[in-house]
Amino acid sequence: METIIQIEHATVRRQGVPILYDVSFHVEKGEHVAVIGPNGAGKSTLVQVITEEVHPLFNPISKRLLFGKDHWSVSELRKKLGIVSQSMQALCNSTDNAEEIVVSGFFSSIGLDFHLEVSEGQWEQARKAMALTDCLSLKGKQMNHLSSGEAKRVLLARACLNDPPLMLLDEAASALDFPARKQYRDSIRTIANQGKTLVIVTHELPEIIPEVKRVVVMQQGKIIADGRKEDILNPKLLSEAYGTKVYVDQHDGLYNAWC
Repeated sequence: METIIQIEHATVRRQGVPILYDVSFHVEKGEHVAVIGPNGAGKSTLVQVITEEVHPLFNPISKRLLFGKDHWSVSELRKKLGIVSQSMQALCNSTDNAEEIVVSGFFSSIGLDFHLEVSEGQWEQARKAMALTDCLSLKGKQMNHLSSGEAKRVLLARACLNDPPLMLLDEAASALDFPARKQYRDSIRTIANQGKTLVIVTHELPEIIPEVKRVVVMQQGKIIADGRKEDILNPKLLSEAYGTKVYVDQHDGLYNAWC
């Protein structure tokens, strides 16, 4: 099995405060993993370590290997990663239309500047990505006129543009109502079944699609549990992680939790 993400003994501090503490995290090719935990657990910082936006403190025993390499140019690494996050949605909340936001992913820009030349092949690839995430009908609409669910499917299409082998979804389905969440989840399931490696970072259990078989739990910058979904998503462990009594239900491969 090929290891896509290999992080060993990573510690990240901000203003002297540990955000991640001695975290080791591995993901194999084709694996679908969910990373859960309360706000402030370090989940998004772990994603930023993976994307090389944040660098761990030097430690002779620490490692960060992506696709088997420890050094990447930013442009080359971005081609292998499909990223959807709340911060990306905020950046793309503009007067650009949905199709322009998707195709501008080829240039790592937000929308199209006048000097960018888009080939017909790139437009066609953008439309295929939008069809995959069920948002092609939105192509002419301004991003700042879309609902949150519509905008997230557009961003998912943008993330799929270069057919990256690794998808990182950081709190990507937050603030969606029930129908929008289902539609977004269906798009994620379509992508998961194409053989990609998928890391879903969330604190909402309904975001964990049935294809995810492994769940990692974080608390206060540490990984406190890592294993089979059926073993991890239980009231005792989640109550410990979230610091309050948690109840868990499961139906047709989907989980939900409440206090």
